Amino acid sequence: MSTARETIGIGVVGHAFMGAVHSHAWRNVHRFFETPLIPRLAVLGGRDEGRAKAAAAKFGWADVETDWRALITRDDVDLVDICTPGDSHAEIAIAALEAGKHVLCEKPLANTLAEAEAMAEAAAKARERGVRSMVAFNYRRVPALAHARQLVAGGALGEIRHVRSVYLQDWLSDPQSPMTWRLRKEKAGSGALGDLGAHIVDAAQFVTGERITGVSALTNTFVPERPDGDGGRGQVTVDDTALFFGRLSGGAVAGFEVTRYALGRKNAMRLEVNGSKASLAFDFESMNELSWYDGTGPSTEAGFRRILVTEPEHPYVGVWWPPGHLLGYEHTFTNEVADLLTAIGEGTDPEPSFEDGLGVQRVLDAVERSAAEEARWTAVAAQIRTRE
Repeated sequence: MSTARETIGIGVVGHAFMGAVHSHAWRNVHRFFETPLIPRLAVLGGRDEGRAKAAAAKFGWADVETDWRALITRDDVDLVDICTPGDSHAEIAIAALEAGKHVLCEKPLANTLAEAEAMAEAAAKARERGVRSMVAFNYRRVPALAHARQLVAGGALGEIRHVRSVYLQDWLSDPQSPMTWRLRKEKAGSGALGDLGAHIVDAAQFVTGERITGVSALTNTFVPERPDGDGGRGQVTVDDTALFFGRLSGGAVAGFEVTRYALGRKNAMRLEVNGSKASLAFDFESMNELSWYDGTGPSTEAGFRRILVTEPEHPYVGVWWPPGHLLGYEHTFTNEVADLLTAIGEGTDPEPSFEDGLGVQRVLDAVERSAAEEARWTAVAAQIRTRE
């Protein structure tokens, strides 16, 4: 019989796409996972009170705030979940940590390397007081990618030689699509690079257990102006695509491509790892599967085979549905907050940490610097450890 579990008050800042999917996760996590803490949906933050109240009623939040500063000072909020554009991540996260609130922050961690460094420093100081923080790289919680990490860590691939990863979308292919905050550098920090590239950089480092040490990069903006909604044209100030290759700390080479102009590709986040003994490949549009090639078998039986990652022994799957009953995008966020609640309840450090988010930010910064110098080879800044 389950023992009584304590509750933890959640305050989410932002209620659009990410705020909605995070709300879904907070509302459902304890109904599937035996987390040591049960989330209370205390307050939802949004600048427009009417829209915030409508979202709160839809997702089950008890109250709303129109100022994030008021949200983080509330006694009924123990954890602040940041689902806003990147320009506000650092200010909200640092203030919340200093106020003694645990923090979950959407990716990328920040808009600039300096902001990410300040956030990681604040997280390290807060950790000394038992205040936890995590960056929301939800693809780590796809069971197939988590299983891929286990395979690599267990030596099943042998020496890692090649990594290639792409993240392809097409929602900006129409040049008449209107301006959005994601196309303004002051709000988003970068374009496809930060929005999509952050995910595949983290996924590559997560699965291989290695760090990207240097890059050579190109970026491009295909449509420099877009309708601004007021009858005029707005200037696009971010990249539409980024391509870069790099080297991993273990000696492997890696290639990356991100774009929001790949017609027909809706959310094709793909990763392939080639080792000396085997290869694996993943495509999020078939997110419950891994492709596996065993290079040690006879050539007469060579070929990739399909692994359906829906068995209860696979990561995260045991709390969900019977084998073959597939999981979806929203489950990755539920898995994510389950890990966070477990870490907080057990007094351990959740992953990926703000330090991990800073590591990704260092790669993105190196990509931008390389692209600015016409693909010049650029070392990724050494990551300073913020914890023992």
